[in-house]
Amino acid sequence: MEIILAKSAGFCFGVKRATQMAFDASSQHEQIHSLGPLIHSPQVVEQLEQQGVRVCKQVAEIPGGAVVVRSHGITAEEMQEIEDKHLQVIDATCPFVKKAQDYAEKLSADGYLVVLVGEADHPEVQGIFSYAKGEAVVVTCADDVKTLPENRKIGIVAQTTQPFENLKEIVDACLIKAKELRVYNTICDATTLRQREARQIAAEVDLMLVVGGFNSANTSRLARLCKEQQPCTHHIETAAQLEQSWFVNKEKVGLTAGASTPGWIIDEVVQRLKKIAAAG
Repeated sequence: MEIILAKSAGFCFGVKRATQMAFDASSQHEQIHSLGPLIHSPQVVEQLEQQGVRVCKQVAEIPGGAVVVRSHGITAEEMQEIEDKHLQVIDATCPFVKKAQDYAEKLSADGYLVVLVGEADHPEVQGIFSYAKGEAVVVTCADDVKTLPENRKIGIVAQTTQPFENLKEIVDACLIKAKELRVYNTICDATTLRQREARQIAAEVDLMLVVGGFNSANTSRLARLCKEQQPCTHHIETAAQLEQSWFVNKEKVGLTAGASTPGWIIDEVVQRLKKIAAAG
């Protein structure tokens, strides 16, 4: 059985940066919390908790000390609460997310109706949305644009892990509606590369595996994209979830992982696959 591992699998720049910042900070502060899970990997969050980084859902729950801002960012209101409590901030917001927040704020200040392309319940989207102080709306697909008002100045930003094709379809739909249209392509290049590579591998294998947290939006999206190319696609979090029956008569197995998946989990999956292959 041949195993094809995607070159882009695993931590992206923003997640790697946030994780390193959190582990470094854990050794420098006696009291430290993160506002929400640092990244969408339960295994990494558990490691951080073992180092003393406790997860809190709300700023009000943080008794004092330092707070790590997760890679997805937080809302403007939450940041103000942190400042009001005089907590020490370790801001691990991904720079690409921060840029999207800045664009949303600028477009809003300039009088644009801000259209944010993404998933409304995702923390990154909620954070970006909060920086648009004027009119703003979250859209998930081009059909959502039908309800937007016509003849308006429209400014578009996107959740950093959105597929480029979805952004393009929404931009095209907004062109018909807008009096003036300004678009900031805030999709992370690493996301586009990861999705393209995953599709290519899925199209040439007998089975595709996507590794990452079940609570990870970008990993779930990877799994959906792969399934379009290869119906025999499985989304798993750990090597323990692999089932030997999946690999009967499978000569080529593809493997990719979400941006929040640590390398050691990918390695464990690869080693498990090798044992399955050896067992025939």
